[in-house]
Amino acid sequence: MDTRIIVDSCVDFNSEVFGQEDYMERIPFKIVIDGEEIIDKNLDTSLLLEKMKNSKNKIITACPSPNEFLEALKKCKSNFIVTISGKLSGSHNSAMVASEMLKEESTDSFVHVFDCKTAVSGADLVVLMIKELIEKKVNNAQIIEQVTKYIDNMKTIFVLDRLDNLAKNGRMSSAKMVIGSLLQITPILIGNDGEINLKEQVRGKKKAFNRLIEIIGEESIDYKNRVLGIGHINAKEKAEKLKEEIKNKYDFKDIIIFEGGGLSTVYADDGGIVVCY
Repeated sequence: MDTRIIVDSCVDFNSEVFGQEDYMERIPFKIVIDGEEIIDKNLDTSLLLEKMKNSKNKIITACPSPNEFLEALKKCKSNFIVTISGKLSGSHNSAMVASEMLKEESTDSFVHVFDCKTAVSGADLVVLMIKELIEKKVNNAQIIEQVTKYIDNMKTIFVLDRLDNLAKNGRMSSAKMVIGSLLQITPILIGNDGEINLKEQVRGKKKAFNRLIEIIGEESIDYKNRVLGIGHINAKEKAEKLKEEIKNKYDFKDIIIFEGGGLSTVYADDGGIVVCY
């Protein structure tokens, strides 16, 4: 393609959907656990999960610098950038700075930065939509308009197996984590204008997934023209089962499963499932 898509490492993996990814470049986050800096590129997520479980400290993620985005932008004269929600990270701001730097260096280059306003599978769906529009030869202005509208209408639901990382990173108190674990409470979180908020707490994982499926049907959605993405962290069988249950109840245009990378693993933890549509 004549246009490239630059992403931070919020975009996860599905080789059937993204192919060889020649048109796409990931700019990795850095993950810091107990002082060790891990580059989120070709990362062994099983090793990352082990380090996360063994650490009692806050896990830090460091976004790419403007220069890292800029070097990627120089490889092609036409680029779209997709970043994780600007309310979750400084990655979007870094990409915006890089965009301005490029404009100063090259007046004939095109770049537009999308804040996907979500994370995990939501970012994957945004990239997929941009790719399809580029392949259909849609002009840049129309791509910006259609993708922005798509992002603004996207829904995100998280169902997490583990609460440990929420507590370590200050999103849930340690006391609540212990009580939640003892009572087998599973939190259902939603993406709301770029932020992650608690929607409900359900006792038992099976009930939580049943509730997730119910939530999908609580709003008026044009299922036949909407793709649903399921992002999973070390939970492929669970994701496949959820796909079948959603498919049996709702007539989505397509349901795609994505395997979480390092950044998604930090957010959703072992066994986490994130549904976007």
